[in-house]
Amino acid sequence: MSEAGNAGPENLDKQKAAAYRVLARKYRPSNFSELIGQEPMVRTLTNAFSTGRIAQAWMLTGVRGVGKTTTARILARALNYKTPTVDQPSVDLAILGEHCQAIMEGRHVDVIEMDAASHTGIDDIRDIIERVRYAPVSARYKVYIIDEVHMLSTQAFNGLLKTLEEPPPHVKFIFATTEIRKVPITVLSRCQRFDLRRIDAGALVAHLSSIAGKEGISVDDDALAMIARAAEGSARDSLSILDQAIAHGGGAVSAEAVRAMLGLADRARIVDLFEHVMKGDVAAALAEFRNQYDTGADPAAVLTDLAEFNHLVTRLRFVPTAADDASLSEDERRRGAEFASTLSVKVLSRTWQMLLKGIPEVQSSNRPVSAGEMVLIRLAHAADLPTLDEALKSLESGAPASSGAPRPNGAPANSGPATPGNGGASAVAQSRMPNSGGSGAQTMRLVEPEPLPASFVAAPEPVVETPPVPVKSLADIVALADQQRDMAFKVQVKRCVRLVRIEPGRIDVSLTDDAPKMLLNELTAKLRAWTGRNWLVSLSKEEGGQTLAEMESTKRETAFSDARSDPAVAAILARFPGAKIIDVRIPDAPEVDTDKAEVPVEPPGDDDEN
Repeated sequence: MSEAGNAGPENLDKQKAAAYRVLARKYRPSNFSELIGQEPMVRTLTNAFSTGRIAQAWMLTGVRGVGKTTTARILARALNYKTPTVDQPSVDLAILGEHCQAIMEGRHVDVIEMDAASHTGIDDIRDIIERVRYAPVSARYKVYIIDEVHMLSTQAFNGLLKTLEEPPPHVKFIFATTEIRKVPITVLSRCQRFDLRRIDAGALVAHLSSIAGKEGISVDDDALAMIARAAEGSARDSLSILDQAIAHGGGAVSAEAVRAMLGLADRARIVDLFEHVMKGDVAAALAEFRNQYDTGADPAAVLTDLAEFNHLVTRLRFVPTAADDASLSEDERRRGAEFASTLSVKVLSRTWQMLLKGIPEVQSSNRPVSAGEMVLIRLAHAADLPTLDEALKSLESGAPASSGAPRPNGAPANSGPATPGNGGASAVAQSRMPNSGGSGAQTMRLVEPEPLPASFVAAPEPVVETPPVPVKSLADIVALADQQRDMAFKVQVKRCVRLVRIEPGRIDVSLTDDAPKMLLNELTAKLRAWTGRNWLVSLSKEEGGQTLAEMESTKRETAFSDARSDPAVAAILARFPGAKIIDVRIPDAPEVDTDKAEVPVEPPGDDDEN
């Protein structure tokens, strides 16, 4: 008895462990009211069922985890809904019907689920076509649910078309796919399509909080926000992460545990890092980045979070209500609004582009920490650089380029020559704080680098000015290319460029249809390098003259025509049938010195002899 008594609790614990179901399955929706984030689809189906306009096939598409297969089962349940009081299709599934439990568990004989990833061939579709002729065993409709339908072969799709267009009245098809573009249009045109949207982060946070309450689990609000953000709109992914976090935290879920589990960075520290970068404080930015890495944050994840916060600041500049997002922390809301009123869109856009380029570099690097630090250095260095339009305006006005930020303490716009090591940028500190009254591509440059001692500054080398090479025609450009032995560029100019007008420092051209896309840029760069002056090369709407190749061809045709018209050549061609002119060469006429020229003397005639 004692052995049996001791074995009883152990068996009970084993049964309890074996009966455990993960949260994603335990809280799987069983009716339309439990679906979150898919209100447009539910509204459409409700109206269709109430008016009796029930389609013959549906196509459900969306990212993983938004509820495509679950929706298909709920739809199959609604089609076959039957209770003692209701015997017709209905979207009101509050009461469990006769077939509901079996359908939701995937074991109903008249609801056939097929995974197209493992049944891709025409033989599997032939089996379906053969079975659709038979009436359902017990339910109202025989429902075929084909998951990942884009995996079907072309032959399988073609074999399904006729049955899909004219199925028997007792058959319904429900397709689900994550790759809607891979489904043939002939199949899509025969289905009602529903795009299941990504679930909003706020809705996910509320859903996770409700489930945590039902499970009796204590979860921090910041932890729920991190889980919702990591799930990227997928309800299944969010529940899987929550399940993992509960196991990781031993029954309680804290923000620190979730952050360590997912390798995320602290959102407040991401905001600190963003501020250091915008100030151009490289040392502080690198120290913060290293500290986050030491606490377990992945370098690529840190830069990704930095890009997300940059995007949030940009959104807050135009949509202040974006701060109401439930997945945002208090630091993100408050400080994000401050940055939105401080930084210009130009600076934020430039930062976004540099981060988009830098994140893949970090992900593919063998040294992700070093690569991440180099990205931050580039960002901080670019903080005080002018944007493209400001640089152009400064060139037009002749003033030195600046980032449009006011100088602290009345510092002049240019406090001295650029020193080595700062990329040629001015060593003047720049700042743009809230309510400064300025606009433009402002930065938050607050760190002023100290100038190098005079002994470390190299003396400027004397500049030897070379006179610019005159260019008055396309032939001059071709001659320059010939001198530089750039035969490819020479051929492109001769074949593709039509001259419209040319003057010193400016050339307007038109291009042939087969001209390379970068020919104008290449022409500008080579003229600058070869002539020693800046050139403005513009594409004109005028047609322009002939290309040099067309001129040469015209000249050659004229020479051939003149040669054929010559009496001697014409006589030779007539005397030798089949002969043809293959080239025309006109020798240079020798120069004649009229002073030393001999005057021919006619031979004496008979009269002289006499």
